[in-house]
Amino acid sequence: MMKVSIIVPVFNEINTLDKILEKIESANFCGLQKEIILIDDMSTDGTREHIKTLENKYKIFYHEKNQGKGAAIRTGMFHMTGDIMVIQDADLEYDPVDYEDLIKLIIDDKADVVYGSRLTGAKPSRSFMFTHLLGNKLLTLTTNILYGATLTDMETCYKAFRTSILKDIEIKSDRFDFEPEITAKILKKKARLYELPISYYGREYTEGKKITWKDGIHAIIALLKFRFMD
Repeated sequence: MMKVSIIVPVFNEINTLDKILEKIESANFCGLQKEIILIDDMSTDGTREHIKTLENKYKIFYHEKNQGKGAAIRTGMFHMTGDIMVIQDADLEYDPVDYEDLIKLIIDDKADVVYGSRLTGAKPSRSFMFTHLLGNKLLTLTTNILYGATLTDMETCYKAFRTSILKDIEIKSDRFDFEPEITAKILKKKARLYELPISYYGREYTEGKKITWKDGIHAIIALLKFRFMD
């Protein structure tokens, strides 16, 4: 039976962690066996202590200092054993039920990698903050120009991978620049990459959103670096 590894990087999400885990548990994931991997990136709001009570249910790993989302995903990738890997943020911006269609393309051997796009208009999407939408479009356009792609949402969290395609990819980015790095390396491998529409229930900064304009600058640097290096 095929297995899906669901990597959940966690940093200060005490108010949403249980809710997102419940959604992951109830989502079908095409009937695949689930391997849920939590990585606590040195939370300080009580999340770390709460996660310790879940050690009998999930694979859990702890960072001894805050390193960033990319580092947490790298830790999860090192320990995963599934045939398919997906990424799930610990907030409630994305709904795990949307992964069904993404991973089906991989199961049916039509794709090696599938991205969930928030910008197609085909599913509910909370209005973006204007600066975030502008930044997202700029980063996606830069990706398409540098790598000859036609993506609509490079920065999406929802990415599903056939794990065999990741075997010889080394992730070096520690923070949100994970997204452009993995995209650059997947496109350079000429993997079969598809996009499908997903829902998006975005947060404001007052609700705990963490990404900032500085991460956009790091993303541009990553896109340029990995286009001509590595």
